Amino acid sequence: MALTADLRPGNVFKHEGTLWEVVQFHHVQRPRLAPLVRLKMRNFKLGTIVERTFSPDDKMEDARVDERKLQFMYKQGEGFHFMDTDNYEQYEFNAKQVGEQAQFLKEEMMCSMLMFEGEVLGISVPNKVELKVTTAPPASKGDTVGNATKLVTLETGAEVLVPLFIKEGDTIRIDTRNGEYVERV
Repeated sequence: MALTADLRPGNVFKHEGTLWEVVQFHHVQRPRLAPLVRLKMRNFKLGTIVERTFSPDDKMEDARVDERKLQFMYKQGEGFHFMDTDNYEQYEFNAKQVGEQAQFLKEEMMCSMLMFEGEVLGISVPNKVELKVTTAPPASKGDTVGNATKLVTLETGAEVLVPLFIKEGDTIRIDTRNGEYVERV
């Protein structure tokens, strides 16, 4: 059993019979009142994200999630095909199991398959990936006041807001958790 005050983003726990992953953690200290813990958490089965408030002393059941390294091979129709590099076993996942991270998958990328008690929960893409810019509109002069950005298309088809100096052919690093530009590589 773990206290809610000890949970951090990325931790997995069981609450009311459902498996959850902590997306955000916020400890709230209120004057003359008991502190609170606000968790933004993702339901593994449904993929939904909810925000709940707990007491720091509430206990959550620990959930041991196993990880297996897989290599992304290709996408065919609605299926995403992965291979275990240890035993060459192949797995196919649908878009719901892969989630929004599918837009950042490129061939030969190493990912993690998350399993709980023998049941596959889904795929976890690395937190940061390097992708090539395939389409980028030219920057306009006079657009440099403030934090100006433009929308570019990456080699995987994902669209991301980047600074104006990024051009077609550049390789950039993207944070897959929020889909934001990190830096030019």
